[in-house]
Amino acid sequence: MNWFLLYEISYVIVVVMVCLRIIYDTRTSVKALAYVLLVIFLPVVGIIFYFSFGVNHRLRKIYSKKLIRDETLARKIKEETLRYSRDNFEEAAAAIHNFKKLPYMLAHDSSALTANNSVKLLINGENKFPEVLRALREAKHFIHIEYYIYEDGEVARAIEEVLIQKAREGVAIRFIYDDFGSRSSRRKVVRRLRATGIKIFPFYKMTLLALGIRVNYRNHRKIIVVDGRVAFVGGINISDRYVNNPSGKKKLFWRDTHLCIEGPGVVYLQYLFLCDWNFCAKDNLAFSELFFPQISSWSGNGNKIVQIAGSGPDSDEPTIRFSLLQAINLATEEILISTPYFIPGEAILDALIVSSLGGVSVKVLVPGISDSVLVNAAARSYYGDLLEAGVEIYRYTKGFVHAKTTVVDRKIAIVGTANMDARSFELNFEVNAIVYDKDVADQLAAVFYEDIKDAEKIDAQQWQIRPWYKQLSEKTARLVSPLL
Repeated sequence: MNWFLLYEISYVIVVVMVCLRIIYDTRTSVKALAYVLLVIFLPVVGIIFYFSFGVNHRLRKIYSKKLIRDETLARKIKEETLRYSRDNFEEAAAAIHNFKKLPYMLAHDSSALTANNSVKLLINGENKFPEVLRALREAKHFIHIEYYIYEDGEVARAIEEVLIQKAREGVAIRFIYDDFGSRSSRRKVVRRLRATGIKIFPFYKMTLLALGIRVNYRNHRKIIVVDGRVAFVGGINISDRYVNNPSGKKKLFWRDTHLCIEGPGVVYLQYLFLCDWNFCAKDNLAFSELFFPQISSWSGNGNKIVQIAGSGPDSDEPTIRFSLLQAINLATEEILISTPYFIPGEAILDALIVSSLGGVSVKVLVPGISDSVLVNAAARSYYGDLLEAGVEIYRYTKGFVHAKTTVVDRKIAIVGTANMDARSFELNFEVNAIVYDKDVADQLAAVFYEDIKDAEKIDAQQWQIRPWYKQLSEKTARLVSPLL
């Protein structure tokens, strides 16, 4: 009995210490409360779960931006970014009219507001991959690739053929894959590429000892940079599932969106890649004219204003969440959102409700078919508040909508890798491209309105009178949504 009493006292002390750490470390009170309840009501398991998935590694800087080791250099980069952005504020005055708070905020995060870009909207894999292959074939100096999912198949093999050929021509190829996202084919792909001399590394190699932490912190970015002048970014991974075959052989139609950027907007995507490369390859690549040919002239041949928002556990602030929140708050006419995972959190939920109540037309497109029952249930728990405020919610029925896009007032177009959920805002390494341009925003809005033709609009009145057990299950899922 004495041993049992000692065990109980020791366990209580451990629980109290863990709860104090949760309260001290966790950024939001909602998430802190969720973890505290988990630790208290799930003995031992709750503690293991927290230390595997819940530790705030943003504070501990488990990830180091090795590209900027020298604080003086970091300060110079930030000063140059702000100077260049300040010059562009005048040139971009018409494009960013009434939206200056957003580019100013990102400029202070060292993301330059860049002018003279060419931007091409790529809808679905069948439009993206031919453009990617064309750009890869034109590479002269280097190709940088960073993907969450690189899945063996026809698309992957076509890209590999070009990469192998370019490597033979002397083009330097650096490849980052996420060890969790690419787990189904990483061994075969890595073996094939390394055999040809291509440098390829997992962003964060999964090991048994640190499995929980490393599974939780994923590199969800999809970036290709060619010669520092052309880049691709968006929601489409390298996999056959993203290509919709006109013959209809593929069972599920996949709706996704990507961007091709040419010009100085590529600079920050290159910067993010090199930071990630130095981390996972344990390399020491530095700024140079080779990697950043745009820096000397900051020029391009287009007329689009582009800025990049990137964030992850290494960021001082959740930049992507802040940028989306700022864009929503600045809207005066219309907000169009497409996202496969919609667990916005209280701040963005309130912002959307306030916008709608203030007369802004707010429309949200989510999947009718989801690949996660729990996430889908948690997402549905937010619908009632939004519908009551006048927000229109559409569930895509043609297939699976995987696009992560936002259009604000037909003047700002946001396309990237970040879902509208806590994982993308806090845990994943993500990147979004923000285009301040009416033409691109109009194109993306037109795509949104085409998509909702294949969607079911949720009836607000019918939604509120659904069976109590459905609402209860959704609200229960919402309790754990900060942990998803």
